[in-house]
Amino acid sequence: MKNKKVLFAIVVALVAAFFIFDLGKFLSLDYLKSQQAALADLYSNRPFMVIASFFAIYVTATALSLPGAAILTLAAGAVFGLFTGTLIVSFASSIGATLAFLVSRFLLRDSIESKFGDKLQTFNDNIEKDGAFYLFTVRLVPVFPFFLVNLVMGLTKLKTGVFYLVSQLGMLAGTIVFVNAGTQLAKIDSLSGIVSPKILLSFALLGIFPLLAKKIVDIIRARKVYADFPKPESYDRDIVAIGAGAGGLVSSYIGAAVKARVTLIERHKMGGDCLNFGCVPSKALIRSAKLMDSINHSARYGVETASGEIDFAKTMGRVHEVIKKIEPNDSVERYTNLGVDVVTGDAKITSPWTVEVNGKTLTTRNIIVATGAQPFVPPIPGLDKIDYLTSDNLWNITTLPKRLVVLGGGPIGSELTQAFNRLGSEVWQVEMVDRIMNREDPEISEMIKQKFIEEGVNVMVNTKAVGIEVDNGEKQLICESNNEQIRIAFDEIIIAVGRSARSKGFGLEELDISTRKNGTIEVNEFLQTRFPNIYAVGDVAGPYQFTHVAAHQAWYASVNSLFGTFKKFRADYRVIPWATFTDPEVARVGLNETEANEQKKSYEVTTYDIGDLDRAIADGADHGIVKVLTVPGKDKILGVTIVGVNAGELIAEYVLAMKHGIGLNKILGTIHIYPTMSEANKYAAGEWKRAHQPETLLKWVEKYHRWRRGDNAQQH
Repeated sequence: MKNKKVLFAIVVALVAAFFIFDLGKFLSLDYLKSQQAALADLYSNRPFMVIASFFAIYVTATALSLPGAAILTLAAGAVFGLFTGTLIVSFASSIGATLAFLVSRFLLRDSIESKFGDKLQTFNDNIEKDGAFYLFTVRLVPVFPFFLVNLVMGLTKLKTGVFYLVSQLGMLAGTIVFVNAGTQLAKIDSLSGIVSPKILLSFALLGIFPLLAKKIVDIIRARKVYADFPKPESYDRDIVAIGAGAGGLVSSYIGAAVKARVTLIERHKMGGDCLNFGCVPSKALIRSAKLMDSINHSARYGVETASGEIDFAKTMGRVHEVIKKIEPNDSVERYTNLGVDVVTGDAKITSPWTVEVNGKTLTTRNIIVATGAQPFVPPIPGLDKIDYLTSDNLWNITTLPKRLVVLGGGPIGSELTQAFNRLGSEVWQVEMVDRIMNREDPEISEMIKQKFIEEGVNVMVNTKAVGIEVDNGEKQLICESNNEQIRIAFDEIIIAVGRSARSKGFGLEELDISTRKNGTIEVNEFLQTRFPNIYAVGDVAGPYQFTHVAAHQAWYASVNSLFGTFKKFRADYRVIPWATFTDPEVARVGLNETEANEQKKSYEVTTYDIGDLDRAIADGADHGIVKVLTVPGKDKILGVTIVGVNAGELIAEYVLAMKHGIGLNKILGTIHIYPTMSEANKYAAGEWKRAHQPETLLKWVEKYHRWRRGDNAQQH
């Protein structure tokens, strides 16, 4: 910070001196003409001194973004001639521009990113990918102020070496024009006469050239990718979507809504994992578990005789009833009525334009892969010798496990841990790292861990599962923790250590479509694979494995596939919320402290204890916090974590605020119904406001009130 202040002071002093001492008069056309003969004479007598002095002056003027670069370029032609003048100006201007670029980066980039980082993310991504093209374009066209280009590019992540090389190459044409004009200095009456409309048009065409060249390269690449695959003369479909989870359903819905011809292929169950194996059944089970917990603790509410007993088969029956009740929303009948051709079967992509299903080949302009993910099963010795449970087959059991191991401390593992514990199982939760729910901040993870322990869960962190043995019919999980071996006897084990993308077995390998290390399909910002007409969305593509993100991506994939010839949209991941439905729930949007520190992003933290909220106290739900990260000194929200009852609902206000740039001041100024849990959001904003009171102004206001009261004594 000290170095920045020193550099800033030096730059300001030098620029101020330029204007205070009217040094600009030496960089005028009239002055240059009047001194042309003297400069030429000095150059003939002391050439190296003149070149060095001129070079230093040019670099300094450019580095400080001072006016007069055009006059100096003319002077180079007038004094040194076309070849030498061009050589000197080319290097001096590029070095000066790079210094201005570095000064801008050093002084301004951090503060600009902290204030507008989310809005600049897409711009920075484009610069990182195509920055050289953009810079070359603006360098070729003299209508863009070069000093402004230097300063703006300094705020991006463009590499310094790339900036220098592209700048030198891009400015060369303009440099030659001006240096050549300088060789005819006596004939020049004004700077505007140097660049005629024809020359400006030529520069503009040169500026368009790199963008046009990039487009041509993209077309050539696309043709090369498709070279081995004959293109159909016509197509049966506009879109074939593979997988009827959220990604495939939304893609099909949007395509049909805009009158495209769409086929949706599902090999198993409509609705995908979320409806049949994930979100829906788990929440139904959690509801039953929460009711059982309320019954067991009814005395807290003055109800002494409440009692209940779990009929687990009926509990699981209710889970399936809930699925069945929601099924019509995702059914074949509904989507057929919407205009989608729904096919049940195994899809096989046989070319960029053909998909086989049930022995029939469909031709299609676009393919959207939405095949989802499946539970990841780690290679634990002995696991294959027993019937283990995952989120796929868990819903088929009808007997409550007496002793249950849940392997995994992430969202799925934590939700199932608490639910089965409340339903009556003795539960061991085994997590390899040092805390459960490790994507959250440490204190958030600790809050959930302590809640689990209070409810009787055996939470085991820093514990690695190394094997499974069956001894006289008793199953045992062998673990290592702190160099000690632990054996846990169990009746059932749920594997919940993560999910792996379903990216194999339906033709991607044959088309050489790349996948990442985690198995997800590699797509660009438009969700395209290496074949521009094949898209991937949802869990199979990442980067987030949430149902709502799959639906979000599906909009981009379907619109880009149908209308990308005219306009393509980059998938926007700036404001992604999620929740873990433990009790209390944990909901988050944007950054938490852990991520902010990893990204070296400056922030302030404001917290509000939900234990102080009237409605929470009345409901016996007075536990949890609202934790808000903001830009230092500003009310702009960087991220929010809420722990509490219905946190997944409460977070929506902050999601809206972040999406539309609403700060804490406006949340504070919004009326919230009393008494509701949503007041927690307003009170969190109030805590921020209290910490940012204008203390100096309030002291004067206090004096004003004292004066109005006629109280001259220095007392309250």
